[in-house]
Amino acid sequence: MAQVPQTFFDALAVRTWCSLSLRALGRAREEIDAINVYPVADGDTGTNLYLTLESAATAVEAVFAGYETGRAEPSLGDAARAMAHGALIGARGNSGTILAQLLRGMAQVLAEAGECSAADESSAASRADGPGLRLALRRAADSARQAVAHPVEGTVLTVASAAADAAEEAGDDCRTVARAAYEGARAALAATPDQLGVLRRAGVVDAGGRGLVTVLGALVEAVTGEAVRETAGGVSGARSAGPAESAGPAGSAGHGAGAAGRSAGTAGHGAGSAGAGATGDGTEPACPTEPACQDEDEDGGGRGEAGGPAFEVIYLLEADDAAVARLRARLDALGDSLVVVGGDGLWNVHVHVDDAGAAVEAGVEAGRPYRIRITHFGHGEPHPGRERPSRAPAQRAVVAVVPGEGLAGLYGEAGATTVLARPGEPPASGELVQAVRRAHAREVVLLPNDAELRHTAAAAAEQVRTEGIRVALIPTRSAVQGIAALAVHEPRRRFDEDVVQMTAAAGATRYAEVVVAERRSWTTAGICQAGDVLGLIDGDVAVIGTDVTATARTVLDRMLQSGGELVTLVVGDEAPETVAAHLEARVRESYLAVDTMVYHGGRQGALLLIGVE
Repeated sequence: MAQVPQTFFDALAVRTWCSLSLRALGRAREEIDAINVYPVADGDTGTNLYLTLESAATAVEAVFAGYETGRAEPSLGDAARAMAHGALIGARGNSGTILAQLLRGMAQVLAEAGECSAADESSAASRADGPGLRLALRRAADSARQAVAHPVEGTVLTVASAAADAAEEAGDDCRTVARAAYEGARAALAATPDQLGVLRRAGVVDAGGRGLVTVLGALVEAVTGEAVRETAGGVSGARSAGPAESAGPAGSAGHGAGAAGRSAGTAGHGAGSAGAGATGDGTEPACPTEPACQDEDEDGGGRGEAGGPAFEVIYLLEADDAAVARLRARLDALGDSLVVVGGDGLWNVHVHVDDAGAAVEAGVEAGRPYRIRITHFGHGEPHPGRERPSRAPAQRAVVAVVPGEGLAGLYGEAGATTVLARPGEPPASGELVQAVRRAHAREVVLLPNDAELRHTAAAAAEQVRTEGIRVALIPTRSAVQGIAALAVHEPRRRFDEDVVQMTAAAGATRYAEVVVAERRSWTTAGICQAGDVLGLIDGDVAVIGTDVTATARTVLDRMLQSGGELVTLVVGDEAPETVAAHLEARVRESYLAVDTMVYHGGRQGALLLIGVE
């Protein structure tokens, strides 16, 4: 998408900014993950920011797609509100939740500015000028800080406030405001290690703040057409630490350098995702010699024990303002890292607790929680002071991402450690890292089972390799390819031989899925309407139909035209009850010597998954 300099901010600028931010976070994601040492060194801040921004960008694209060719473009308010809503419903982790509130704060001002400009007869379009963008940055910083129960300096909140402060001293065009905000954020980011002890000991800047600087750099490019230069100590996240700073606690000097050194652009970090000053199991580091550290928590107040709470709980919540106020008080008493963002009846709730059930129950009392995500930090006990019997690690394990509860059971019966990917909620790299640790093996085969998870899985594999675990990533694009790979898995073979056999089995399996179109759009098979049944083969739309069974039969016939020995059907909860029996009969009557296996996938997103080996 070409960028041209402009002195105003309109719907197209919102779209361009989201696109550029997503691209920039994609480049910086692994580096940001690698410097994520605070409050929990689970190495997923960059990934969470990327997934949150991806949801925002998708929502903006949907708004533009709703305008047919030849009609006017959406208003600034339409685009800004879509950006904020997309970020809210797709927010991942602490950093993503705060980014969603930053975007919401900006959207509120941009929408107001757009409506005012559209009402002005002298204005040709809905747009905001430099002062409007400056006010949006201030609203963003203030609203994000208000959403955090116990703000801590040296985090993304500090960087956001610095950006808003710098913008207030800028001129009156959008280019000047954006550049000033970016430079102010860079300076504040470089100073974060001086404000937060765990960052200083690890020799890194705040990961969330680093991500915000990247997003603001994309804002500069969106309004000027010129890409910013990423320099060490500012955007890159690297910081040279003196001997006293880099030594860390006793016995931890130099620990974690591998993760940072192997991540793109992270030379000089001095610490990886489990670097000096952070425990290797993903819990918050204990620092009894520095009392201030006991109160640290990413963007919120950590008031628990040194090890920190055991669970991260996130959910969307439909509730009124009064109920949310009561919920904040209750969750604040249960744990820390409390961030509640949103408004107008829809909220995103994030908290770290030891009692995940109580956090969810509090949401049920406040309203209707959904998209509930509970993540355990690390593979040890919640607090490191408690001992438990140790067990010797297994030689080899398989870790797989699966789209539904039924497949999770199937994979589990085959001995795999599973990570459940609910529809619209792909797992972050930190969740995959935790699953690998939970498998407790010296050698691990990782099956992402989704083309979109390739980079996330690669980041997770790189991180656990620094912990001495041998990991092989097989780029499976569907759960049916994972089933094929798991079927030939043989732990008694040499690791390399086992990986080769599993990779060959997955590669020899064509995959398809039958889904329902959510909106009108162009596809490789033509134009589909909302509600149409789509048959995708190897990731591309091959069939557009109106009946699930008929579409599935056409897809299966096309796949078997080139031959096959085994058909695997994974049926989702929303598929017709008779579809599996119909397809089995079709194979039995029309394709000699081809076997069929049928599994129940549960709530897997797709109506039907098909594999042909």
